[in-house]
Amino acid sequence: MGFASPYPSYVLTHLDGLNFAQFVLPVATLDLGQERSLLPMSPPIPQAMLTELRRLLASAISDAKAYDVPGLCRRLGLEDGDEQEAFASKYKYAQRRLAGVSAERLVAIARQLTEEERHFQLGEQLAKIDDLNGPPVTQLTRRRLIALFEKLPLAREIDDLELIRGLWPIASLPAPHPSVERTLEDYLHRHTIRNEDLSNRDVLETLGLLTCSRSQLFKLLAAVTSPETRSAPEQTELADKINTLLSHDGYALALAGKISGSPCFAVRPAPTGSPADDSISSRLAAFDPTQVHARWTMAMERRTSEPAGAITLARTLLEDVCKWILDRAGETWQEADDLPVLYRKLAKVLKLAPDDHTEAVFKQILGSCQSVVESLGALRNKLSDAHSPGPKRARPQARHAELAVNLAGAMATFLVATWEARQAGASNRTASASPSSEQKGR
Repeated sequence: MGFASPYPSYVLTHLDGLNFAQFVLPVATLDLGQERSLLPMSPPIPQAMLTELRRLLASAISDAKAYDVPGLCRRLGLEDGDEQEAFASKYKYAQRRLAGVSAERLVAIARQLTEEERHFQLGEQLAKIDDLNGPPVTQLTRRRLIALFEKLPLAREIDDLELIRGLWPIASLPAPHPSVERTLEDYLHRHTIRNEDLSNRDVLETLGLLTCSRSQLFKLLAAVTSPETRSAPEQTELADKINTLLSHDGYALALAGKISGSPCFAVRPAPTGSPADDSISSRLAAFDPTQVHARWTMAMERRTSEPAGAITLARTLLEDVCKWILDRAGETWQEADDLPVLYRKLAKVLKLAPDDHTEAVFKQILGSCQSVVESLGALRNKLSDAHSPGPKRARPQARHAELAVNLAGAMATFLVATWEARQAGASNRTASASPSSEQKGR
C-alpha cells in the first residue's frame, strides 16, 4: 500500500498549485530530520518506548502476506527465514528477528518501513521518540487547547468528521473498548452524528490528543485554522487564542502562506525575542544595571506570558530612563509627572523637541518619537494591567505587548545614546577650551 497523505483531501485539492504540506510539514516534522540534524546528541530512548516500537514494527510487518514477509524482512536488513515459519505466525516471525536489534537500528528500520507504506500507529511512535528532542507540549496545555473547542466546532466550512478523517485513519483504527462498533469512524459517526452524545472534548480525548505526538497535535492546529475550515476573521481570532496557550511551551501558530488570499497557519518554535533584544539589553545594562535593565528584562520575559503586565513595564521603563537622565542633568521632576510630561522635559535637555530643529526630516522623526511616547502611555491606559479591565475592555494580546515593549526598548536606547553623546560632546568641548600645561607655563 502506498503512502497516503495525512492531510485532508479538501486541503490538497485547493492549493493553487501549492502543496499544503509546505505549510504543515515544516512544523509537523520540525522534530524529525531537521531537529535530529541540529542536535549533536539525542537523549536515550526509554525502554518502554523501544518495547512498544518493536511491537508496532512487528505488527506492521505482519500486515504483509505470509509469503511476502521473509522478503520484506530481508529488505529491511533483518535475519532471513523461510515461508513455512512465516505461515505459522507472521507476527512471531518478525518479532524474533527484531528482538536483538539495537535501538538505533530499530528506529532506522521503522523509518524505512513508514517511508514505504503508511502505518499510522508506528509513525506516531516514531514521532513520540522524536519528541524527546525539544520542549514538550504539556498535558495542561493540551487540556486547555481542548477546552477551546467545548463551545466551538472544529470546523465551520466542512463537517468535523471530514476534518478528523483527513488527520487520523479512523476507518482502520479500532473503536474504544467497550463499544459495539468495530472502527473508530463508526464509533464517532454514531455518537457525533446519529446520537450527538459526545462533546468535542470527548471526541478529542478519544482521538488521543492528550498523549499524541507533537506533530499530530500540530497538524490538527494547522487544520482547524485552515481557510478550508474557517473564514479569515475567525481564523486569526482562533490562532491568537491558540497562541496564548502554546506560548507557555515555546511554540506559536505562525503565518505560513496563503491559499486564494486566505492565511494558512503552521506551528513553529516561538521566537525567543526580537533581533534588537541583545543590543538594547547591553546598552541599558551599561547605563543602569539594576533598576533600568531589570525593568527591561522583566518586560521582555512577560511579552508572551503576561501581555498586560509587559505593557505596564514598557511605560515604566521609559519613565525610569527619563527620570534617571533628568537627575544626571541636574533637572527636576515631580512624582505626579506622567510619561508625556517627563519626555517633554527630557526633550528640552537633549534638544529632541521638533522645534529645536529646522530641517523637515528631523522635525518629522522627532515628532514621531514624541507620538510613540504618548501612544505608549495611551496603550498602557487602555490595555495594561494598571487599571481594572472591566467587562468590555479589550484584552491585550502577545502581539500588543511585543509592540509596546520593543518600542519602549528602542526609545529608551535612543534616549540613553543621545544623553551619552551629549555628555561626550560637552567633555570634548571642555577639554579643547582648557589651556594646556605648556600654554600655562608661558
